[in-house]
Amino acid sequence: MRPPKGHTWAPRGRTPQVRVRGANRGRFSVTELVCRKSGERSRLIYRLHVYRGRRGEAKSFTWQDYRDLIVVAHHQLQAPVVWVWDNLNVHLVDELALFFVENEEWLTVFQLPSYAPELNPQEGTGRWSSAAWPTSPPPTSTTWPAL
Repeated sequence: MRPPKGHTWAPRGRTPQVRVRGANRGRFSVTELVCRKSGERSRLIYRLHVYRGRRGEAKSFTWQDYRDLIVVAHHQLQAPVVWVWDNLNVHLVDELALFFVENEEWLTVFQLPSYAPELNPQEGTGRWSSAAWPTSPPPTSTTWPAL
């Protein structure tokens, strides 16, 4: 989608007001999962959610949407599913936890920790920053950190 375009002018010192046609078309959210099965091509399964601001309409994906996406992935892959979650508030609801327990025979769920610097390669580079380097070379090469 292209963003709407509007042009305006206003006298000096006054805030210009812009009328843009096509505004208020809604907000799009996408959730996707990457599926990998040994010996086969990887797949991308995704769902699109459109929020148009109507009364009673959900602004983003609900736990039922995520549950349905997991079931669809299981049926498309025709294999057990290993699911990795982050800590999004919708992922932590009790109904999803109950769904995971009810489907243990084909569904394995791993919850990522809230903060895990060992999983982020950029987090471990701080100790090798320029401030940490010695100003003179070390006496032996065995004490110098290997890069």
